[in-house]
Order: sequence, then structure tokens, then C-alpha cells
Amino acid sequence: MGPCELYLVRHAIAAERGEEWPDDTKRPLTERGSQRFREAAAGLKGLEVRIDEIFTSPLVRAKQTADLLAAALQPKPSVKLLSGLAPGHSASAVMMQLEKAAKRRRIALVGHEPDLGQLAAYLLGGKRPLLFRKGGICRIDVEGLASTRAGSLIWFVPPRVLRKLAD
Repeated sequence: MGPCELYLVRHAIAAERGEEWPDDTKRPLTERGSQRFREAAAGLKGLEVRIDEIFTSPLVRAKQTADLLAAALQPKPSVKLLSGLAPGHSASAVMMQLEKAAKRRRIALVGHEPDLGQLAAYLLGGKRPLLFRKGGICRIDVEGLASTRAGSLIWFVPPRVLRKLAD
């Protein structure tokens, strides 16, 4: 596969950890988190974003974010689970899994901090992770999913700016 556009997406605002959600993998988005991410995803139209495939962490809050992202895009991309996007996996492991699973060139990855920021640093050839706000999105272009050359950061937009682009 040739050059790819990778869109890294941190999941939206989720329920707080605690007694109500003893299993962290099942914590859902809050109503406010869902609404704010819908608005942010609508802002992607202003950036003329086209995504062919969405890969998401299997955790509930990431899957819900991926579904909201897919619903905001035309044509609507497929949403697939990628276990490497769950917390605790290395950036190289994510990319190896993605190389095997991806069929297209415009790909969104929905995940968690700090792993998403570390993945961005890995793709850019940097040492320090990017810090993603909940619902934040960046675009990194790479020569290929197996490329060892540093990718290019095209844009990195916090959710507040994405919501303003939707207005």
C-alpha cells in the first residue's frame, strides 16, 4: 500500500472511573461527551476530510466515538476493532496490526491517552508524545503503513476548534 492519511482521534468525554463503572473497559461516553463530539465531527466537513476506514479500540467509549465519527462522514466509512488501540500497546504493535488489517489509504484510529500521543510521536519520528484533548483529532500523512520514515503532521485540531468549524 502506498501513501496514507492517518487521522488519530482521542475518544470523547466518558463517564468517570469509580464504583459505577468498576470495569474500565465498559465506561461509556457521557451525554455531553456524545453531543460535543457530534459537533466536533461535523467540523471535519470544513476541513474536507474523507475517511475510508475507521479502526477503534475495543473499549466502549472509543467504539462509541468511532460510531459518532462514522455517522458524521459521507460516504460513511466502516468501523472495525483493532485490539492494538486498547490501552497499553506499543505504537509499533499498532502499526503492525494496522498494516495487516487496513485496505484503504484514508484511515482514522480512535484510541486513548497516553498511547495515542505516543503513536503520533512514533509516526512523526519525535521523542515527545502529542497531548490529545478528549475528542481531539490530528492528521498525519505517512509514505506507507510499514514505512520507517517520519510522517508529516498536516494538522492537529482541538475539539473546540472543530466545533467552531461546524458553525
